[in-house]
Amino acid sequence: MAGTTRAQNAAHAPPSAGEVEWHALSATDAFARVDSVSHGLTQAQAAERLERFGPNALPVKGPPGVAVIFLHQFLSPLIYILLAAGIVSLLIGEVTDAGFIFAVILLNAALGTFQEWKAEKSAAALQSLLKINARVRRDGEESELTADQLVPGDVVLLESGNRVPADLRLFHGKGLAIDESLLTGESLAVEKTIEPLPRHVPLGERRNMAFAGSTATTGRGVGVVVATGLQTQVGRIAKAVTSAAVTKPPLVIRMERFARQISYLVLGFVSLLAVAAVAEGIPPAEVFFMAVALAVSAIPEGLPVAMTVALSIATTRMARRHVIVRKLTAVEGLGSCTCIASDKTGTLTVNRQTVKLLWLPDGRSFAVSGEGYAGEGEVRTVEGSPPEPQDLEQLLRLARAGVLCNEGTLVRRERGWDHHGDAMDVALLALACKLGLQAERVRGELDLIGEIPYESELRYAARCYRGIEGTWVVKGAVERVLAFCDRMQSAGGAVHLDSEAVERQAQQLAENGYRVLAIAEGRSAAGELKSPLEEKDIPALTLLGLAAFIDPLRPEAPAAVATCREAGVQVMMITGDHPATALAIARQLGIAEEAGQMVSGVDLAAEGDPGSADFRQRVAASQVFARVSPLQKLHIVEALGEQGHFTAVTGDGVNDAPALRRANIGVAMGSGTDVAKDTASIIVTDDNFASVVAGVEEGRFAYDNIRKVVYLLISTGGAEIVLFSMALLFGLPLPLLAVQLLWLNLVTNGIQDVALAFEGGEPGVMNRPPRPPGEGVFNRLMIEQNLVSGLTMGLLAFAAWAWMNDRGLPETEARNLTLLLMVLLENVHVFNCRSERSSAFRVPLRRNRVLIFGVAIAQGIHILALGTPLMQKVLGVAPVSLREWFTLLALASILLVVMEIFKRLRFPAGGGPATLHPREKGLTA
Repeated sequence: MAGTTRAQNAAHAPPSAGEVEWHALSATDAFARVDSVSHGLTQAQAAERLERFGPNALPVKGPPGVAVIFLHQFLSPLIYILLAAGIVSLLIGEVTDAGFIFAVILLNAALGTFQEWKAEKSAAALQSLLKINARVRRDGEESELTADQLVPGDVVLLESGNRVPADLRLFHGKGLAIDESLLTGESLAVEKTIEPLPRHVPLGERRNMAFAGSTATTGRGVGVVVATGLQTQVGRIAKAVTSAAVTKPPLVIRMERFARQISYLVLGFVSLLAVAAVAEGIPPAEVFFMAVALAVSAIPEGLPVAMTVALSIATTRMARRHVIVRKLTAVEGLGSCTCIASDKTGTLTVNRQTVKLLWLPDGRSFAVSGEGYAGEGEVRTVEGSPPEPQDLEQLLRLARAGVLCNEGTLVRRERGWDHHGDAMDVALLALACKLGLQAERVRGELDLIGEIPYESELRYAARCYRGIEGTWVVKGAVERVLAFCDRMQSAGGAVHLDSEAVERQAQQLAENGYRVLAIAEGRSAAGELKSPLEEKDIPALTLLGLAAFIDPLRPEAPAAVATCREAGVQVMMITGDHPATALAIARQLGIAEEAGQMVSGVDLAAEGDPGSADFRQRVAASQVFARVSPLQKLHIVEALGEQGHFTAVTGDGVNDAPALRRANIGVAMGSGTDVAKDTASIIVTDDNFASVVAGVEEGRFAYDNIRKVVYLLISTGGAEIVLFSMALLFGLPLPLLAVQLLWLNLVTNGIQDVALAFEGGEPGVMNRPPRPPGEGVFNRLMIEQNLVSGLTMGLLAFAAWAWMNDRGLPETEARNLTLLLMVLLENVHVFNCRSERSSAFRVPLRRNRVLIFGVAIAQGIHILALGTPLMQKVLGVAPVSLREWFTLLALASILLVVMEIFKRLRFPAGGGPATLHPREKGLTA
């Protein structure tokens, strides 16, 4: 029945916003297409359409339950290998061995579940974008209802502050401007019109449309609903998110490759040893048992737990640096990225328009400090000195006019600054505060006669006051305001207007990424003026100056971009902003220098198929992407992936969701939309690009620690294979029992590998390039150090085993001493593993006090087992003398000497300083 209803609904559904170019239709044609009229639908029509089309809502995806998160922990190649080893152990009757293995698997799953459940709680409470109220006309009357009740054909009324509840074709408006940054990335509100537009106009320039989820910042408007729910632009993006392929995090890719490699190696060695054992006449049953024991010993059973611990520690450290990790594997993924494709608005910039420069008509310029919607800062000359008294008088006059021709509010509260209104108006109020003016006092002294509100067609706003000199105040686009002016203000008074000089200055500011407003004032013509005012009432004006606005850079952003450059991470900017603005910001950040490094959405569209070589080449040659659509952003990310990049993508809007999902690592901003946060694997709570870079550093620390754990586990497992191989080759008994191998790997070494995961980050991690995307865990360095350390440990243990057999020691006693020697070798070797490059003696012990404690515990537990009757029976061990213990410790110390020589030969410069990272001074882990 449900399927029939959906089919019927689809058959009767109106064309979606994506199929009909509503912006190209006249208002009359749009009404005809949705079968409605300007006074709205009847209640009966609305009810029938609600039944037919369904509610105006997006599907809400709840957070996964604990059971689902728990099951996800088993989706790992290493876990598959351990499960197979546990099952085989059960089949051959080794219940103790199987119990050890399954205990490790469950412990790993429990740790991973707890960490991801905690992260999901931090990112929970996601709400639908469309759960808002709307004013509509039905049965010819205005009423208010929840947005999910809207249907195609409803007539919706908008005013400043309203959230747009559905996609609308506007047919009436007065000074209406809408913030569409969540869809387009454009930081400035879009001024709306009602006239039809050309068909090819991109989404960000469809000025006769209002899109669901955007917010009206000024003015009023009326529109007819043309799309609801999944048919809206927001809905189309939601569908793209669910259908987009999910890219595996780098750690998953590397660990899958590592699991395959270690499986092949283990199976190969074990098979050779089994063949050799059978050739030596050892019974097949005993050979099979030995092969299983060796396979279990060589497989790094402790790696899943240690890896989960390392990533969990990194998530805690990241949280301190404003980064919430929703998936553990995303920790290392951020550290693996070779490219960060960053949004501009709110990430690299503060997302608040600010007056940064004032230009007076006689040619003097003044810099304005302070950022955002706050009246904190000051005005100085561009050289940095305070303005002269005559300059200050002109600046105050300019700022006062900006307050009078203004509809915004900016008030200081105990908790900070509250603001309301258009971004440019609020920025002018902040400027006035910086010059010591109180907006409400200035406005309260005057009697407003009337105003001409700002409209996109007019491109200026004007107000007229009674009782002061300079009755009229006007602000707007430079060319429009100059048309009213015949004079301009100078230090000595008003002089003849030099419009060419003013226009040149305005053009220069625009090319540097500023948005420029001209401000003028004048006396009213003779006679009484009455509201409403008209343009013909405006007298000849005097230009007071130009105000240059920009969305300022975050103070930390330039240094963060420079850090990325040093770390070999390419930074790109992808924004919906104007190309000139984007390029100017990119130049300030050091992301791009030349105009040729910037490409617009129109230029990308001209390249044709996103899968074409021309498109990929254009992406590869560009650093800045401006005026791009959501799907183009997705195509850019796909092209970067095809070029071999591990890409981290930042975003906060619905428009960013498809790219966030497709990227190797999706990074959402904490103040962004729920759709973006639900799609991303990492959330930056302070919206700061510098925090993203801090996350990259922590990700590199985490991967380094995982490599250290792999190094420890593989080298010790390799040592065991060497030990068994040499014993078999020389016809000696098996040096260790299967249960002793499991004790060694899962208990003794298991404590140390988890403790090693707490290792603090090594300095200089951001001074080296990212790992090549195709490089696995086993690179040349990993292979070399495992061969050297594994062979050394294996040969030392074999030498001791052979010597004890030659001396005629009973097998049980010789195994007891060999097991203790292996424990001591692992105790020593863990200090080699603290750094792959630096000497063990140059790594401060205080960088990982947990490890020191872990080594003591591992050795203590083994000594305790030697004297406990139950463990003596299970493990086949017995107490040793102090002399024997020190003798074996001295033998184990040879390993430390060998690895110090290896590091000195491999890294003649010493591998760089191994001092504490500045962030870690005074911290344990």
